[in-house]
Amino acid sequence: MPVVILKMRKGWTTEQKRRIVKEFTNTLVSTLKIDPEVVTIMIDEHSLEDIGHGGMLRCDEH
Repeated sequence: MPVVILKMRKGWTTEQKRRIVKEFTNTLVSTLKIDPEVVTIMIDEHSLEDIGHGGMLRCDEH
């Protein structure tokens, strides 16, 4: 039972998330030879004010 946790910034459309889930699932199914029903994809979204990179919040980057 593969579980993929994708952490990304907020702002992507539902259609983009559908495509991500479909593509990730297809890759796991074809690579591992498993049933798609056993694949779980969890999208964990964060605002740019909740993400730090290089000592700065992403919302403060120019």
